[in-house]
Amino acid sequence: MKKIQVKTNHVALVFKQGELQNVYTTGQYWLWGQKEVLEFNQAEMFPMRRDMDALLENKQFAALVAVVDVLDNEVVLVFRNNIFYTALAAGRYVYWKETTIYSFERFTMDGLEVPLTIARNIRNKGNMLNFLRMYTVGANEKGLLFVDEQFQGVLDAGDYCYWKNEVKVQMIVVDVRQQTMDMNGQEILTKDKVQLRININIVYQVRDLLLAYVENKDVEKQMYNTIQLMVREKVGRMSFDELMENKENISQAILTDAKESVTALGIDLKSCGVKDIILPGDIREIMNQVLIAEKKAQANMITRREETAATRSLLNTAKLMEENEMLMRLKEMEYIDKIADKVGEISLSGGGNVLKQLKELFG
Repeated sequence: MKKIQVKTNHVALVFKQGELQNVYTTGQYWLWGQKEVLEFNQAEMFPMRRDMDALLENKQFAALVAVVDVLDNEVVLVFRNNIFYTALAAGRYVYWKETTIYSFERFTMDGLEVPLTIARNIRNKGNMLNFLRMYTVGANEKGLLFVDEQFQGVLDAGDYCYWKNEVKVQMIVVDVRQQTMDMNGQEILTKDKVQLRININIVYQVRDLLLAYVENKDVEKQMYNTIQLMVREKVGRMSFDELMENKENISQAILTDAKESVTALGIDLKSCGVKDIILPGDIREIMNQVLIAEKKAQANMITRREETAATRSLLNTAKLMEENEMLMRLKEMEYIDKIADKVGEISLSGGGNVLKQLKELFG
């Protein structure tokens, strides 16, 4: 004989040779013979056992527990003290029902929309994402909803939640703001067989969502290929010299020709500009030599022009001085003044004419 003490909010199951004999709640009990005692906390879910069906045949035990059977197309939300605890998938679950700790909400997942009775603040908690598909469409975005490969509609900014069942759901989120795309390293041969690499920048905006993403596949790739072919066609018809002379106008020509094709994809092409034209090493060296030669020729031309102007000025001055003796005297006095500024000391002898002596000195 032995005594057992069952604590508050606990239940003791007494087994004899593997068969449930008695169920004891809070209190003290005396047991006779060799018996197995298992004590369980009613604040916790009853663990599943292989002999669960046999246990439920015991009326005393069955009266103490709540059996939750979840079908394949259902989910049951479990709340503990009115706070979300977990979500139950298909199967059988057993909870103690003497306490009011646990409560349950059952939902069918046959449809697509998740009912609003499932609060948003619990949709991302625990294991809820095992049962839900969550999508978010931003403030500057639009969502394209496809159900079983069929287009359903355009969704505005917001959060969207659908059951995760056998229905195939796809959401394409599209940024409807003005965007940019770089096409770098486009290798192209000019008309005279010069190989170039061109970097292009594209600015575009999606205007028709249905045309762009429902009636066309990989619309950005199609736009890229369209502009790429247009650039190759334009540059391939021009010689290297023509390209260098008209590189400012080629961007506008590409934009004009490509805009109609891109508009047919549901995209508004805002601009298409050539950022860089990268020359091969040998061509770059030749261009540098040509540039240096041109600059040297311009420098020599400017030097000759200045020398000619200076000579012409001297000639005009000489003619004026030849025709006007007073101007000649003034020029002499100007030079005497410049020379005198650099003379530290002048010595005069005799009592002759001072100006005559200075003239002889500087003459």
